[in-house]
Amino acid sequence: MKQAMILAAGLGTRLKPLTDTMPKALVPVGGTPLLDRNIRRLMDSGYTRFVVNVHHFAQQILDYVAQQDYAPLVRFSDETEQLLETGGGLKHAQDLFDPDEPILIHNVDILDNVDFDWFRRQHQPGEDAVLLVSRRNSKRYLLFDSAMRLMGWKNIETGEVKSPFQWLREADFTIDDNLKVVPLAARPSSLISNLYAFAFSGIHSFSPRLFSLMERFPDRFSVIDFYLSTCHRAHIVGLVKNDLRVLDVGKLDSLDHAEEFLK
Repeated sequence: MKQAMILAAGLGTRLKPLTDTMPKALVPVGGTPLLDRNIRRLMDSGYTRFVVNVHHFAQQILDYVAQQDYAPLVRFSDETEQLLETGGGLKHAQDLFDPDEPILIHNVDILDNVDFDWFRRQHQPGEDAVLLVSRRNSKRYLLFDSAMRLMGWKNIETGEVKSPFQWLREADFTIDDNLKVVPLAARPSSLISNLYAFAFSGIHSFSPRLFSLMERFPDRFSVIDFYLSTCHRAHIVGLVKNDLRVLDVGKLDSLDHAEEFLK
């Protein structure tokens, strides 16, 4: 079984005034609601189980899906009482998944050029999560070692670093134009010199084995913060797609570019 979670519970504030009367999952792009576009693309790659979390105008999403031919394939995770963020939403929905198969995580407001059958095949049996990344300019970067194991995160504007490794949190480093981690200390650690920075696409493959590590987390939390808190205990890796194209259509100005992107 191929299964996916489509994150659709957000308020869609960047899409106002459209989202004053509808959820962002039903905002049309190229004449097709975002949720419908995502589900049908995944169906074309062989996915047969979909979990959709709902909050803002939740009933509209339920009513829309009920009218579609893929309705029997969709399960809903109800977040109407409280938005749980990406990690909390995944944790809340865990009973809706097959515990033996990886879960593709995809935001409802993302358009991309990913072959999801290819992406699923990249998730090896010993890996707990695979994060799709690329070489592109960003304000925030995930940091990986030479084997592409997740080590940490850095915000290059604020200098904030998140990592379970003390040596990385205390290191003095920057990220150059080639997205290589460059130590600034006179005698840098060799560990720092072997790190690479990549931008996260928001698309990842999650092994249900990780749910046990979520038990100590609160109801509401970010899945990236979860990965950054557990990457010293779990096998979380990055997968580079050099030709990756991603368009965030969660804001009004990007809707104008969506149809050209789809071409």
